[in-house]
Amino acid sequence: MIPGVLCAGNIVMDVLTRPVDEITWGGTRWVESITQALGGNGAATSATIAMLGVPARLIGAVGDDLLGTAALARLNECGVDTRLIERLHSNTATSVALVRSDGTRAFLHQPGVGRLIFSDPIPLTPQNTAGCARFHIGNPFSLPQLRPRVPGLLRDAAALGLSTSLDTAWDALGEWMKVLAPSLPHAGILFSNEDEARMLTGTADPSLAAARLREAGATNIVLKLGENGCAVFTSEGEWHVPGYAVTAIDSTGAGDCFAGAYLAALQRNLPHAEAARIANAVGALNVQAMGGTTGLLSWEETLAWMATARQRADV
Repeated sequence: MIPGVLCAGNIVMDVLTRPVDEITWGGTRWVESITQALGGNGAATSATIAMLGVPARLIGAVGDDLLGTAALARLNECGVDTRLIERLHSNTATSVALVRSDGTRAFLHQPGVGRLIFSDPIPLTPQNTAGCARFHIGNPFSLPQLRPRVPGLLRDAAALGLSTSLDTAWDALGEWMKVLAPSLPHAGILFSNEDEARMLTGTADPSLAAARLREAGATNIVLKLGENGCAVFTSEGEWHVPGYAVTAIDSTGAGDCFAGAYLAALQRNLPHAEAARIANAVGALNVQAMGGTTGLLSWEETLAWMATARQRADV
């Protein structure tokens, strides 16, 4: 059996509307679509892992409202083990995404239970980690109670023999390395996109950003470069892996699905370079559909799509 991934992170229900290229205050603008979909870094990453045939268990919380019920239903539909998801007496975290014609987005976010979850330590007990060989944290910045706990969690997971990984995502509070630096020596793989890497290191150049992150304690670094694919820096080597030529409709969740696909490939004992190629493909599939997890396919369907899809020229 393929070893599973225990994820911790936020669970969000997204309401996405497209296209919104400008706002008319005091008026009404008709749009092509308004879609409700599962989002959130923890939810999208674990859903991707499970959809790709690797066991995934998620630690998080939803509210005791209809959106919480919808989020749990979608996670279960994707095959995620939801036994560690709490239902709290509050609102499920919700985002309204305004999606432009080119797929870029602006978010309005109501954190809801995100402000409450992880006020107590996450119990990495044998029961909770059973069947898992990796512990992954998706976006510690989005969960105020989780921020100070990340270094200890990663350290404890490693002490239990679990591989570890961390996806930075965006820090709305602007604390960046103040929060992240203590975690870097304990994160076996660090995922970050170009904008996040620039905020963390002061440079958008992938090689220079990776070098500065290594100086700060990171080991293996995967930088997500959008339509240009990704740059991978590991002890085994360094690669730039081109992305796939697709037309983006909505980029919501693409980075989370990328990270989930990368981890799913590693759990299948594939090398980093191949994990990056599969992650690029899953990201490309994601941006062709509205919603953070709508474009997900099974492992076999993803490989079939890759067999005929065209990669962009390397840059």
